Amino acid sequence: MDAAPAKRPVVVVAGASGFVGAALLPVLAEDFDVVALSRSAMPLPAGVRWARCDLFSLLQTERALAGADYAVYLVHSMLPARLTQARFEDMDFILADNFARSAARAGVRQIVYLGGIIPDDARLSRHLASRLEVERVLAARGVPVTSLRAGLIVGASGSSFRIVSKLVQRSPLLLCPHWTRSMTQPVGLRDVVRLLGFCLGREEFYGRAFDLGGPEVMTYVDLMRRTASHLGKRRLIVTLPFVPARLGVLGIRLVTGAHRELVAPLVESLRHAMLAHSPTMQERAGIAAQTFDEALGEALAPETGGAKHRGAPVGEGTRLRAGHVCSIQRLPLPPGRDAIWVAREYARWLPSLFKFALRVTADDRLNLAFRLAGLKAPLLELGYSRDRSSADRPLYYITGGLLALPSDISDGRAPARLEFRESPDRRSVLAAIFNYRPALPWWVYRLTQAPVHLLVMKLFSWHLARQQPLPRPAPEGRPIGQA
Repeated sequence: MDAAPAKRPVVVVAGASGFVGAALLPVLAEDFDVVALSRSAMPLPAGVRWARCDLFSLLQTERALAGADYAVYLVHSMLPARLTQARFEDMDFILADNFARSAARAGVRQIVYLGGIIPDDARLSRHLASRLEVERVLAARGVPVTSLRAGLIVGASGSSFRIVSKLVQRSPLLLCPHWTRSMTQPVGLRDVVRLLGFCLGREEFYGRAFDLGGPEVMTYVDLMRRTASHLGKRRLIVTLPFVPARLGVLGIRLVTGAHRELVAPLVESLRHAMLAHSPTMQERAGIAAQTFDEALGEALAPETGGAKHRGAPVGEGTRLRAGHVCSIQRLPLPPGRDAIWVAREYARWLPSLFKFALRVTADDRLNLAFRLAGLKAPLLELGYSRDRSSADRPLYYITGGLLALPSDISDGRAPARLEFRESPDRRSVLAAIFNYRPALPWWVYRLTQAPVHLLVMKLFSWHLARQQPLPRPAPEGRPIGQA
């Protein structure tokens, strides 16, 4: 009798709706059973299964990764919605931590992460510092991580490349700031996709980071000139000795229509030379590195040529649902304390800030209610989740109150919640609100409740920084040199 076919490994792709993810799915489907994660249904190639997942929800991420052998992480957050009170770095942190925790629980063998090239500069831009932090967060829960670090990826729907192509197509005169003389080493989308698949399951790559780069090094000015030449556009490109960063961002936004939240971090990163330190991954994989002209031809090919991948400009998790609040603040964690202590201290400290105006009550199950003095109905009610909470991540569901509308979970989103999440290095804790629907009209909320919340969290951060550290007992006989 014929032997039954061997079961193919399962690989889960987070960020499957992005331009890299859309190109990667059919490549992985040749050797793996592929699960594509996104919030809403998307067109899929043969052999790929879709799973709905809100990556801001730890529970949904755990369910999505159950049964996975490998995982690919392509998520970046740089386009928040209008009701967002969060830096993209903090959103990226929580998304990556959810993924790392879930991968560890599911027994995933390896996470392959697509990040950014880390230059030798001592002070990184916010964009690159966040990419490096995500790499560390993904590796902090014990699952081996392979990080592929790339600079500018030449692909039809790539956010950075699309900005360049729109600048060239729409403006006959380009007045370029001095930082456009920085060096870059663009890499083709085809190479990136093949190398992501090549790394899966190779234990010699576990716990290591590799730079990706094409065979050519050029300035951003040269890149724009060659793009214009390929498009048959005659463009006058002039480099100016000094242009304020804000003016440069404004100019790019006016020409391309891109969001400020996307353009500003990318422009800040242009001061770095984005060169691959050891671009040998193509040799390891046995593929001929795609030249810039070849990658440019594929990226600028007409849609009828089939070379365009019509994904989102950046990875899944970048957009938050309009009308739902996301608010994240990174707070200092006093030495010797944990996140659940921070949550309890917040409930104890908040009434002292407002004196007799606000009362916070907690029952024996740690459920919280916030009330104005003299008002019977609560402003907010928070139910403590014993099943989903831990010492490093206490979780409260926002269950009611005058300031909250009922959670809308019709599209698969997780309920409204507040959590205090401890960082793996135990130096900070992130206070995060997700999917909160304010009862106030959004413009009233932005002018009243939102700034008050930010002020309160800043004062609470100052309060935490003043706390005396608790001594942490350590065993005797530790190795020499260990703190």
